[in-house]
Amino acid sequence: MPNYFLDNADIQFHFSRLDLREIAAMQEENYTQAKEFPEAPVDYDDAMTNYRKVLEVVGDLAGNRIAPRAAGVDHDGATLADGKVSYAPGTQRNVRELGQAELMGLIFPHTYDGLNFPFTIYMMAVEVMARADASLMNIFGLQDIGDTIKKFGTEKQRRQYLPEFSAGVSTGAMALTEPDAGSDLQAVKLQAYQNGDGTWFLRGVKRFITNGNGELLLVLARSEPGTKDGRGLSLFVCRSGKTVKIRRIENKLGIHGSPTCELQFNDTPAELLGARKFGLIKYVFDLMYRARMGVSAQALGISQAAYDEAYRYAKDRVQFGKPIVSIPAVANMLIEMRVTLEANRSLFYSAAQCVDRKEKYEELAERLKSEGKPFAEEAAKAKQAARVANLLTPMTKYVLTESSNRISYDALQIHGGTGYMKEFRVERLARDARITNIYEGTSQLQIVAASGQVTNDILREYFDDKEAKNYRGGLVMLAERLKEMRHIFKTCLAYVMGKRDQSFVDVAAKDLVDLYSYLYVGYLVLDEAEEDARKVFIANRYILSALSQSRKCAESITNGVFSDLLHAEKILNVN
Repeated sequence: MPNYFLDNADIQFHFSRLDLREIAAMQEENYTQAKEFPEAPVDYDDAMTNYRKVLEVVGDLAGNRIAPRAAGVDHDGATLADGKVSYAPGTQRNVRELGQAELMGLIFPHTYDGLNFPFTIYMMAVEVMARADASLMNIFGLQDIGDTIKKFGTEKQRRQYLPEFSAGVSTGAMALTEPDAGSDLQAVKLQAYQNGDGTWFLRGVKRFITNGNGELLLVLARSEPGTKDGRGLSLFVCRSGKTVKIRRIENKLGIHGSPTCELQFNDTPAELLGARKFGLIKYVFDLMYRARMGVSAQALGISQAAYDEAYRYAKDRVQFGKPIVSIPAVANMLIEMRVTLEANRSLFYSAAQCVDRKEKYEELAERLKSEGKPFAEEAAKAKQAARVANLLTPMTKYVLTESSNRISYDALQIHGGTGYMKEFRVERLARDARITNIYEGTSQLQIVAASGQVTNDILREYFDDKEAKNYRGGLVMLAERLKEMRHIFKTCLAYVMGKRDQSFVDVAAKDLVDLYSYLYVGYLVLDEAEEDARKVFIANRYILSALSQSRKCAESITNGVFSDLLHAEKILNVN
């Protein structure tokens, strides 16, 4: 009877070293919530006990109910008939059981029948869920829509919609993308207009909408006639119904259990969420922190599942009189997969805690401000956390989703020809992984999002502190390698900025972001190795490999390999 939380030693390691004391206290209003809600924790130890118990429930459902159904879900997929979307039978059971277990309101306050968990714990649950069935994560993980309503909606909207999420009665969707507005959301055209009594209506088309059949929709629409940029967009909440026509379900490569829909809004009644004109520049931007992290958790879960499948197969598959795991080339692939997986998990939970700090300090500062109390210190902490989150969230999505593709494809390779067959789980994992570095912003857009923070070297003081730290024993050599990597980064950054050519900065951005990620993750795994001997080999393999890759990045930046971009149009126009 597998439990996908308890059987994962690395998740156990990260849970044990989470530092949520400050975050949990703010989440529970210094544990005063326990006076009104019996299920609320009375102190930090009680909170952590609650978190662990619920994660064990998630792990049990994931391992024993959801994972066994995943192949059937992938085969059946979602269907559209007479304008109505039906989940695969396995998905229907999964959603029903998650609702019965009261897991669909993991992040909502007690007031709205939720469990009021921190974002970091929610992300841990999402990773566990994605390991079982990546497509279910696209339903379970859309609790963030309710979080947006919680943050920016009215109290009436919160009380109206959030209990529906918590009870599992309603699921949601973010209706952002349009046929001519994919990543460029400033180009959104769907029209929002008011009638004489001030009621809002929506008219237009949205495309590639994950779980577009959800009962509650957050819709980005152009509320200011005549505008053409992001300042003319507002965010609306509406219910699906007769005026929202599902025109099609996309026929996708993977993630079959999650319907991706094209929606037509035919004068659909809607409510403005928050203030006019802030739909993209504030609310959707805020939602992107969580959306990036959600897909990162999905990629991490797929990576774990792919590694598990590959290792199990390599132990059992005998060729030339011995298990293929004993073949050095195969063993090296598996080691590389495991090191990448665990290093990525370190980056992920570091980023998740940063998002938690950002959000909690923003909420606290806003509450103190509304109460007429001093809030400058809290606002400053929120601003600093936001600066780091602006780096770590796109970096995490870029690194983890690209890695998920490599790990799942390597896992399929280890299976040989059998891995290409539908009978083996790894084939589905390879298909499911492919979307992760595309949706919620492609890897190229994540690099663009992270590059400004990298070129400003916003972790400079953090790295200064790490360089000054005295490591012991065999870790001294690894610390020296990280110092060498930092020297490489500084040299490359100076070279790039010295060009005073924005085009060159743009094309070198990938290598600079890679260098920064190697350095940051390197120090994360080095500190972990100092705590746990099990992590020493992870740190050793990761840092030495990262140093080699850092030298490669430096060579790419400085050897003129990008000079052909000056003639890109001529080179590409071979006809």
